[in-house]
Amino acid sequence: MIDLYTWPTPNGHKVHIMLEECGLDYTVHAIDIGAGAQFEPDFLKFSPNNKMPAIIDLDGPGGKPYSVFESGAILMYLAEKTGKFMPSDMAERYTVIQWLMFQMGGVGPMLGQAHHFTIYAPRKIKYAIDRYNNETRRLYNVVDRRLGEVEYVAGAYSIADMAIYPWMRLYERYGIDIETIPNFKRWFDAISERPAVQRGVKILEDRRRNLGEDSKARELLFGAQQYARR
Repeated sequence: MIDLYTWPTPNGHKVHIMLEECGLDYTVHAIDIGAGAQFEPDFLKFSPNNKMPAIIDLDGPGGKPYSVFESGAILMYLAEKTGKFMPSDMAERYTVIQWLMFQMGGVGPMLGQAHHFTIYAPRKIKYAIDRYNNETRRLYNVVDRRLGEVEYVAGAYSIADMAIYPWMRLYERYGIDIETIPNFKRWFDAISERPAVQRGVKILEDRRRNLGEDSKARELLFGAQQYARR
């Protein structure tokens, strides 16, 4: 059994999808980031960077509970635990890891900044908006070019696809015309049709709200409390 501590964000969806794809039993614990649940001392014990998602595998290594934070690390852990969606061949495995790191170091941070400066920032800074939206479009083109060579980003369907899809499925948010990137569209449509993916993105769907319209939530996410020493 896996205890899943999460919220319906792209990083949360990555792990939701993997759990559904693997058919693992799990219990959802909502970490309402707009209410400050990520700063609770009990959560910080196993997620020290006060970010979700995090998991506690009640049947971890040696049969003992084991906690994992950081969504990319969780995907790798679950892949190793189940033997699914991560090849055993070294070359193929590192192809998956490279594209997973591409998401962790590029897609997530850049699209996150594009969304922040376009939607959440109290002052609209043209330089920041242009910089991050231009980089976002570049990253979509990188994925489209790659998908002109392979069916999925690492060859076969893997945790790399599960990591990238939740961030890039919101392409309209960034003014992306999906018809201009046909390889991406083919991949996007194929993944969107997977039942496990459809179930994964619906987890805690009813709890979503526009945090940008909630002044308390904005302060928790972007104000002094986010940076307080703990």
